[in-house]
Amino acid sequence: MAAIRSAASRASTILKSPITIRQSPPLVKPVALRPSGPVFISRSYATESPAAVEAPDYLDEGERKIFDTIKQELQPVKLEVQDVSGGCGSMYALDIVSDHFKGLPVIKQHRLVNKVLGDEIKKWHGVQLKTKAP
Repeated sequence: MAAIRSAASRASTILKSPITIRQSPPLVKPVALRPSGPVFISRSYATESPAAVEAPDYLDEGERKIFDTIKQELQPVKLEVQDVSGGCGSMYALDIVSDHFKGLPVIKQHRLVNKVLGDEIKKWHGVQLKTKAP
Protein backbone atom coordinates (compact mmCIF):
# COMPACT_ATOMS: atom_id res chain seq x y z
CA MET A 1 0.00 0.00 0.00
CA ALA A 2 2.92 2.30 0.73
CA ALA A 3 4.27 1.81 -2.78
CA ILE A 4 0.92 2.83 -4.22
CA ARG A 5 0.79 5.97 -2.06
CA SER A 6 4.29 7.05 -3.03
CA ALA A 7 3.46 6.49 -6.70
CA ALA A 8 0.29 8.50 -6.22
CA SER A 9 2.14 11.37 -4.53
CA ARG A 10 4.71 11.44 -7.36
CA ALA A 11 1.92 11.46 -9.92
CA SER A 12 0.10 14.26 -8.08
CA THR A 13 3.22 16.41 -8.02
CA ILE A 14 3.73 15.81 -11.72
CA LEU A 15 0.10 16.45 -12.60
CA LYS A 16 -0.38 19.20 -9.99
CA SER A 17 -3.74 17.80 -9.02
CA PRO A 18 -4.68 15.78 -5.96
CA ILE A 19 -5.19 12.07 -6.39
CA THR A 20 -7.38 10.26 -3.91
CA ILE A 21 -6.99 6.58 -3.17
CA ARG A 22 -10.16 4.67 -2.43
CA GLN A 23 -10.01 1.41 -0.61
CA SER A 24 -12.28 -1.30 -1.98
CA PRO A 25 -14.62 -3.12 0.37
CA PRO A 26 -13.42 -6.45 1.73
CA LEU A 27 -14.18 -9.43 -0.49
CA VAL A 28 -15.12 -11.66 2.43
CA LYS A 29 -17.88 -10.73 4.83
CA PRO A 30 -17.27 -11.42 8.52
CA VAL A 31 -19.13 -14.46 9.83
CA ALA A 32 -20.80 -14.50 13.21
CA LEU A 33 -19.47 -17.14 15.53
CA ARG A 34 -21.80 -20.04 16.25
CA PRO A 35 -22.41 -21.12 19.82
CA SER A 36 -20.43 -24.11 20.93
CA GLY A 37 -22.38 -27.31 21.30
CA PRO A 38 -25.20 -28.80 19.24
CA VAL A 39 -27.82 -26.63 17.58
CA PHE A 40 -31.24 -28.23 17.34
CA ILE A 41 -33.60 -27.13 14.62
CA SER A 42 -37.14 -28.44 14.59
CA ARG A 43 -39.84 -28.07 12.00
CA SER A 44 -43.04 -26.60 13.27
CA TYR A 45 -46.34 -27.65 11.80
CA ALA A 46 -49.69 -25.97 12.02
CA THR A 47 -50.88 -28.48 14.59
CA GLU A 48 -49.38 -31.16 16.78
CA SER A 49 -52.33 -33.49 17.26
CA PRO A 50 -54.82 -34.96 14.76
CA ALA A 51 -57.80 -33.53 16.63
CA ALA A 52 -56.44 -30.00 16.26
CA VAL A 53 -56.30 -29.99 12.41
CA GLU A 54 -59.08 -27.68 11.33
CA ALA A 55 -60.08 -26.47 7.89
CA PRO A 56 -59.33 -22.80 7.22
CA ASP A 57 -62.30 -20.51 6.57
CA TYR A 58 -61.17 -19.64 3.04
CA LEU A 59 -61.60 -23.16 1.57
CA ASP A 60 -64.25 -23.49 -1.13
CA GLU A 61 -66.72 -26.38 -1.26
CA GLY A 62 -64.46 -28.73 -3.27
CA GLU A 63 -61.40 -28.01 -1.13
CA ARG A 64 -63.43 -28.53 2.03
CA LYS A 65 -64.72 -31.92 0.84
CA ILE A 66 -61.17 -33.10 0.10
CA PHE A 67 -59.92 -31.70 3.41
CA ASP A 68 -62.60 -33.51 5.40
CA THR A 69 -62.05 -36.83 3.58
CA ILE A 70 -58.29 -36.79 4.15
CA LYS A 71 -58.67 -35.63 7.75
CA GLN A 72 -61.09 -38.46 8.54
CA GLU A 73 -59.03 -41.24 6.92
CA LEU A 74 -55.39 -40.23 7.57
CA GLN A 75 -55.63 -38.16 10.79
CA PRO A 76 -52.90 -35.76 9.59
CA VAL A 77 -50.86 -33.48 11.83
CA LYS A 78 -50.60 -31.04 8.92
CA LEU A 79 -52.98 -30.72 5.98
CA GLU A 80 -53.15 -28.12 3.25
CA VAL A 81 -55.57 -28.31 0.31
CA GLN A 82 -55.59 -25.76 -2.50
CA ASP A 83 -57.43 -25.61 -5.83
CA VAL A 84 -54.66 -24.63 -8.28
CA SER A 85 -56.86 -24.85 -11.39
CA GLY A 86 -58.17 -21.33 -11.07
CA GLY A 87 -61.34 -22.33 -9.26
CA CYS A 88 -62.81 -24.96 -11.58
CA GLY A 89 -61.79 -27.89 -9.36
CA SER A 90 -59.78 -29.83 -11.93
CA MET A 91 -56.38 -29.69 -10.17
CA TYR A 92 -55.44 -29.59 -6.51
CA ALA A 93 -52.25 -29.16 -4.49
CA LEU A 94 -52.18 -31.31 -1.36
CA ASP A 95 -49.59 -31.19 1.44
CA ILE A 96 -50.12 -33.95 3.99
CA VAL A 97 -48.09 -34.97 7.06
CA SER A 98 -49.49 -38.09 8.72
CA ASP A 99 -48.39 -40.93 11.01
CA HIS A 100 -49.94 -43.32 8.46
CA PHE A 101 -46.95 -42.61 6.20
CA LYS A 102 -44.32 -43.86 8.68
CA GLY A 103 -42.11 -46.51 7.13
CA LEU A 104 -43.68 -46.14 3.67
CA PRO A 105 -41.74 -45.00 0.60
CA VAL A 106 -43.10 -41.91 -1.15
CA ILE A 107 -44.79 -43.91 -3.93
CA LYS A 108 -46.78 -45.94 -1.37
CA GLN A 109 -47.68 -42.76 0.51
CA HIS A 110 -49.10 -41.33 -2.71
CA ARG A 111 -50.97 -44.56 -3.48
CA LEU A 112 -52.52 -44.42 -0.01
CA VAL A 113 -53.76 -40.86 -0.67
CA ASN A 114 -55.14 -41.96 -4.07
CA LYS A 115 -56.98 -44.84 -2.36
CA VAL A 116 -58.42 -42.51 0.30
CA LEU A 117 -59.69 -40.04 -2.30
CA GLY A 118 -61.08 -42.89 -4.47
CA ASP A 119 -63.39 -41.82 -7.28
CA GLU A 120 -63.01 -38.13 -6.42
CA ILE A 121 -59.39 -38.01 -7.62
CA LYS A 122 -60.36 -39.70 -10.92
CA LYS A 123 -62.39 -36.60 -11.86
CA TRP A 124 -59.36 -34.30 -11.60
CA HIS A 125 -57.05 -33.29 -14.39
CA GLY A 126 -54.03 -33.43 -12.07
CA VAL A 127 -52.74 -33.30 -8.51
CA GLN A 128 -49.63 -31.83 -6.87
CA LEU A 129 -49.01 -34.12 -3.94
CA LYS A 130 -46.54 -33.74 -1.07
CA THR A 131 -46.60 -36.38 1.63
CA LYS A 132 -44.41 -36.90 4.66
CA ALA A 133 -44.32 -38.76 7.94
CA PRO A 134 -43.80 -36.54 11.02
